[in-house]
Parts: sequence; structure tokens; C-alpha cells
Amino acid sequence: MSIEKGQVHTNVGALRSVGSHLSTADHEVNLQAVLSNPLSIGEVGTSLTDAQKDFVLKRLHFDALTSYDNLPAECTFVFEKIEQMSTEEAVEILREAIEEHDSDVNVPAEDLDLWRELVDSPPNYDKGSSSKESIEIDGKGIPVKVRHLADHHEVYEGPAVVDWSLQVRLEAVLIAYWSPYPEVRSVTYPFDDPTMYVETVRVYILGIVWTAIGAVINQFFVERQPAISLSMSIVQVFLYPCGLLLEWTLPKWKFKVFGQTVDLNPGPYNYKEQMLATIFCAVTGGDSSYVHYNILMQKSELFYDNKWADFGYQVLLILSTNFMGIGLAGIIRKFSVYPVKAVWPSILPDLALNRTLLMPSKNENINGWKITGYKFFFITFAASFLYFWLPDYLMQFLSTFNWMTWIAPDNLNLAAVTGSIGGLGLNPVTSFDWNIIGFNNPLNIPFYSQMNTFAGMVIGFFCILGVWYSNYKWTGYLPINSNGLFTNKGKSYSVRAVVDKNSLFDQEKYDKVGPPFYTAANLVLYGAFFAIYPFHFVYEFGMQYKQMFDAFKSLGATFKNLRASTYEGFKDPHSVMMRAYPEVPEWAFMIVLVISLVLAIICVKVYPAQTPVWGIFFALGINFVFLIPLTTVYARTGFQFGLNVLVELIVGYACPGNGLALAFIKALGYNIDGQAQNFVNDLKQGHYAKLPPRSLFRTQLLSVFVASFIQLAILNFQITGIKDYCVPGNRQKFTCPGTRTFYSASVLWGVIGPKRVFNHLYPILRWCFLIGFLLAFPCIALKKWGPKKYLRSFEPSIIIGGFLNYAPYNLSYYIPGFYVSFVFMHYIKNKYEAWWQKYNYLLSTALGAGVAFSSIIIFFAVMYHEKDVNWWGNSVMYEGIDGNMVGRLNATESAPDGYFGPRVGHFP
Repeated sequence: MSIEKGQVHTNVGALRSVGSHLSTADHEVNLQAVLSNPLSIGEVGTSLTDAQKDFVLKRLHFDALTSYDNLPAECTFVFEKIEQMSTEEAVEILREAIEEHDSDVNVPAEDLDLWRELVDSPPNYDKGSSSKESIEIDGKGIPVKVRHLADHHEVYEGPAVVDWSLQVRLEAVLIAYWSPYPEVRSVTYPFDDPTMYVETVRVYILGIVWTAIGAVINQFFVERQPAISLSMSIVQVFLYPCGLLLEWTLPKWKFKVFGQTVDLNPGPYNYKEQMLATIFCAVTGGDSSYVHYNILMQKSELFYDNKWADFGYQVLLILSTNFMGIGLAGIIRKFSVYPVKAVWPSILPDLALNRTLLMPSKNENINGWKITGYKFFFITFAASFLYFWLPDYLMQFLSTFNWMTWIAPDNLNLAAVTGSIGGLGLNPVTSFDWNIIGFNNPLNIPFYSQMNTFAGMVIGFFCILGVWYSNYKWTGYLPINSNGLFTNKGKSYSVRAVVDKNSLFDQEKYDKVGPPFYTAANLVLYGAFFAIYPFHFVYEFGMQYKQMFDAFKSLGATFKNLRASTYEGFKDPHSVMMRAYPEVPEWAFMIVLVISLVLAIICVKVYPAQTPVWGIFFALGINFVFLIPLTTVYARTGFQFGLNVLVELIVGYACPGNGLALAFIKALGYNIDGQAQNFVNDLKQGHYAKLPPRSLFRTQLLSVFVASFIQLAILNFQITGIKDYCVPGNRQKFTCPGTRTFYSASVLWGVIGPKRVFNHLYPILRWCFLIGFLLAFPCIALKKWGPKKYLRSFEPSIIIGGFLNYAPYNLSYYIPGFYVSFVFMHYIKNKYEAWWQKYNYLLSTALGAGVAFSSIIIFFAVMYHEKDVNWWGNSVMYEGIDGNMVGRLNATESAPDGYFGPRVGHFP
């Protein structure tokens, strides 16, 4: 491992051209030289006129610069490439881009229209305008034709070609050297400097310290509703001053380690160090490990209360599941990291913040905004930090603003429909708390994805109401939107009432208690889960068959030739730049995979986990089957769902009466893909930031190892050290929604088993698989041959995914975020793209950072030792039926013999 800064190659000028965008060298710059010797507008694009230079600046959104004497490096680079590129090459690049991105929902429609117009127009063609048309520059920097009507209205007539030679070269340069996506261009650079030092001692010091801090916070608040996490962007804020501190304090020593020279303090703290340290800290996905659900469920007296689940069992379980994800991450690089369509919208804010913190910015005036990104971030962060005291502690009604239920607190129907706590949350104004407003990442995820999710939730809302009011399968006797299990008298169901001392199904106990029952929301949710697996598999292959075929082909090639370059066949400019760095060989990922498998086998053999060894290999195998369709849609849209429900169904059939086996194999089944996707997420950030893959690999391994042990320590403290932990009425909001769902699944699908569920309790659920399968075909036809103008943003998998957001969450967690997404990700992005590119992602990270750090101080300063502020505004949310939701029917009063469901003696 080399941590020493390489020598700057003397043959690399500030900017250099070798004549081909497919050559790595053509993307390389000496960044230090570029930043220390910026060029003015008169020194670049010498073959272009002033009018042409202005045109380019508008398209790049650099026309807001207050001075053109010191141009940004990326601006200078683009000018140089425009002069270098021929129009013939540019046309060919545009043709390939049109073919590749024709149905790509992430490419703006205006950009595609412009590319087609340029390719179809002859050289030096200028359409001009009629007397009723004028040419205007839109918010994206694209010239458009606008028709002026008699009533003073304006109609968009499509893109305009005003300077064919310049426009065709400019658009081709953006595609071939940068990205076809404006979101990606706003957070990346079209060049790289491979001589920058990256994997330094500073990175390891910062990474270990902040990984520990992040593991504490993420684990501590993961079972809060809603959860609070120290996301990657928040970590960056504090890594930056810490990095500068190490730059100032560490001695400038050099020493040898295994023959490699290690430079303790190589020079100024740079943005690649910052990005690597950030990924180091957030390699677990800004969340707790998935198997904390297993451990909490087994250890807590509220659930299984397995005394044997000691620290050794926990270590084996958490390490095996976490590292298995790393093992698969290397295999899926070719179809989830390198393809240009794998945008991974969720990571873009972190890259934006990294640029703001570490790279010098130029003075700009964007729509009247002159504030630098750095100042904007910290002012917003401070405001968010201070404001969060109101909804989280002093005026909690601002957080859970279920104002409609205050009108008639004892009205069950009103609470069920509009309630934020126990109801379905249909309320136009549900919260003034960014932790809830930002619940669905409204400033990160594309608006079309939010729109599809919200549409699914609205449809799900009516389905749940129909099930509940019709009392279908006795749901009317239960709360409408709970994720818990209930007895046939409407009380909470305890698994210990139907299992023996080994936590296995006990028929004699079951005959006395009977089966558990789902609420209306849980029933609809599981129906949607069973439908989405066949639907998504068929739909993704029907729509993305070429991409899927290439992915499976590359996967097969990976196993056939482990020595082949993983970059082979990719023309994406970022993949071209990454060829400058040695790759991580496939066998290294395979070794990690094998070790994690061994740890999992030891875990089930040494401890009474009641799990067969074949279950481990089953979990691995089913992940290989679904790996490609699940990852590709996540990378493209930001929509993610796991294999947990499918795995629990299959294991429930294979291991009847065994909730522990189901939970263990389910954790593997979900975490293999989920953790792999987290690691791939990090690999994509490294890809955009040009971090050496081997440096990423080493830091990922160390981060998981450190975080795993710290998370276990915090979890064990929580179980014994927090009063009423996981109790539904916990006023500190530690209600454990995730673990309660996990527990309910292990009971119904593991202990009780899918045979009883499908054959007797809920036979309709088995038909959901067929419904999902058949529904895929008309959706494919509609998307392929329907009117593209109206169906461009139609993503049916995400619509079905909207159903999955109930029990215990509801519309109140998504409605405010939907408003925010429309304003920022649709209106502002389309009308004021320059503002959006500079400030949007910074706004997202600043608001999230303020909430996270404010919540930590609030909890330990005034909540942990119960310094309550008792007044109407902190209690009104929980008063009335919404805070204590019940069924609309009372089993003891209206059900035959005082209980509902199958009769005693005839339990399924």
C-alpha cells in the first residue's frame, strides 16, 4: 500500500489533449497547476468568438460569474475540448447517446430533443425564427423557440439550432468528457489528477474515529420513529475541520512500512482524502447493521428472550452478514457502477458537499444569490440545528401535526383516515419537522420517483380503507395501521405463548392461543410485497432486456476470466478516467465471501440458532438470482426493496414452526443484497470522485470491522439501559418499528408457517404472485408503445413500492416531502437549474446535519434524564384515539363467543 504522494508527471500540463475521449490521458490534468494558474476568458477558446464563448458559459451555468478573469478549471477544460473535437466525431457521439438514452428517464427531455435536432440538421444549419417566434435561452442554458400568441401567452416550440458547429461539439463534449446528466455534472469534474495523494494516515485516523462516532449515533437512534442517522453528508461536515486540524498538527515525518514509504503529513488536506474518509465512515450505509433486528428480537424480553444469544453469537452473526455483502459487491460492479445509466441519485448530495468544502469556488451571482456554497451550508446548518429544538422538544405538535384529529379527538373514523400516529395520515399539512419532511429524501431522489411512490401510497390508502371497513379477514377488530400481530381478542400476540424452550412451535400451546392476525395495512403491504417480486423481475427484463443481458453476460465473463479488466467495454468518461488506477481483483472479493460463509456456518453450528447450513447457501443463491434486477433499478431511480419477504416465505415452507431459522436466513437474504448495494453505492462515489479502488477496498473492510463491534456494544446497552425500550408508548419515540415488523414476520411466517397462512388465514395472498406476474405485461406494453409524452415518468415498480410504506408509517411521512420535491426537484430544477446545481444538495445536507446533531444534544441533555416540558403542545398529539388506536369493532362485545377468527378446536 502506497500512501506517499506520487511525483507530478512532467509531461502532464495543466490541460492536455491527446485527441480521443476514450483515452485516459485525455482526461488527465495537473490539478495543482490548474488551480494555481487559472485562465481568463480571453485565454481560452481562442478560435471562438465572444458570442460563442458567452453561449458556452450559459450552457455550463458559468455566466453568473462576477468576473471572467479566473475561470473555473472545468470551464477551461470544456473550452479546450470543444476546440479539440471535430464535428464528425461530435455527431457520432450524439448519435450513440440518443440510441443509449432514448428511454432514459434521468436525461432531461429537452436535452434529448436538442441532440436529435443537432443530428438531424445539416452542418452550419440555423433554423432562425419566424415573425411570431423568438429564440430564448431556457433555465438549462439551451436555446429554445418560443411562439408568441395573440393573447400574450408563450408556447415552447422545441430546441433551436443557432450555431450548429458550436452546439454539436459542446453537447458532445458534455457527454464524452463529463456526463449526459445535469445532476452528475453538478457534482463531478470532467477531468482527473491521478497524482493526488489519497490513502493517507490522516484518512485512517479520521475514518476510525468518525466510524466509531457514526456507529454509536446510528445504532442508538435506529429504533426511533422516525429514525435519526448520521448520514454520509453529515459526517463530511465534521471531517473537514478535523482534516485541517491534522494537516496543521501532524509532524511531517516519513517512515517505511513493509517496504512502502508512508508520509505522515504529505501536504494540504485535499478533496480525495475527504471523500475516502467519508466513505470510510459511512460504509455501513449511514445506518445500523440489518442483523441488529435479529439480535434485539432474540435478546429482548418483549420478544423471544433467548438467553443463549451471547456476545460471541452476535459477533459471528454481524460479521458474517456484513462481509458477505462486500464479497458480492465486487461481482456486481460491471452492471451497477461502471454503466453511465447507473446514476445512484442518493449519493449526489455528498459529492456536492465535498466539492463545496474542499475546492475553491468562484464568486457568482445566480438569480440574485451571491452567497458562497460554503456560507450557505453553515448558515442553513445553524438554522436547522436551532430550529429542531422546537418540534423535537419544546413544541412537539409541530412535528406530529395531526391537527385534524384535534377537531374531534374521540372520532375513530377521523383518526383512522387522517391520524399521523395510528391512522393512515391523509392530512394536507402533517409536519413542520425536517426529520419528517425529509423522510423520503425529497431533495435527493428525482421527482418522478417521488411522484410514482406517492401515487402508490394513495392507491394503497384506498385499498387499506376498503379492507378495514369491510372487516375483511377480521381486520375491523384491529387497529388499521399497526405492524404488530394480534390475538383473536385484539390483544398483542406473544410468541412465547406458542413456542417451547427451544423457541420452536408448540402445538399444545398453540391449540390454546390460536393464530396471530394481521392489521388491514399489514395485509395490504404483504400483498404488495408478494406482487412486486414477479412483477419487478418480469418488468425489468422486459424493459431493460439489453442491459440485463449485458449484465448477465459480464457476470458470466467475470467467473470465466477473473484476470480480465472490469472496465472492459465501458466508454463512460468516468470509467475511462478510472483506468488510471489498479483494480481490485475478483479473487479478493471471493476470499471475503468465503470467509463470511465460514463464519455463518460456525454461528449456526456452535449456537442453538435452529438454522440448517443449507439455509445459508440458499440465501446466497437467491441473491444471485435477484441481484441484477434489484440493483439496476436502485442505481437508476433510487428506489430500493429487499428480498426479506420472499426469503421468509420460502424458508417458512422449508422450516415450518421455526421462527429463529427464518430470522437468521432472512437476515442473510436481505443483507447480502442490501449490504452489497451499500458497498456498490460507495464504489460509485469513489468512481465519480476518482478514488483508487484498492484504497476503497481496504477502508471498507476496516470500517465494517470497527463499526460492527461498536454497534453491538450500543445495542446491548440499549436493551438494558433505556427504560421501556421498544414499548409501543415510549415517549422518547424508541418504539422499535423495524424490529417489531421483523418479529411479527418471524412469528407468522416462521413459527405459524405459510401453509396455515395461505391455506386458511389469508388465502388471497398467494394470488398476489400471479397478479404481479400478469400485471407486468400490460405495463411493459404501455411503457413501450404508449404515448411517451405522458408515460415517460411512469415507473410501475415504484408505484407498487408505494404500498410498502405503510404499517407503521403512513401518508403523513410522505406528503410534506412530496411538496418539497415538487418545488426543488421539478420546478426549480427545470426553471433555475444554475441555482439548483449550486445550492440544492447543499440545502439537503445542511438541514439533515442540523437535525442529527441537534437531536443528539437534545436527547442526552434533556430527554435521557426526563426533563420534560409539560404543556398542551407536547401532549395534544397523543390524546384521543389517534394516539391509542383501536379497532372499529370490539371482539368481546360483537364477535361470537367474545373472539374472532377460526373457532377453538379448529385452529388451522
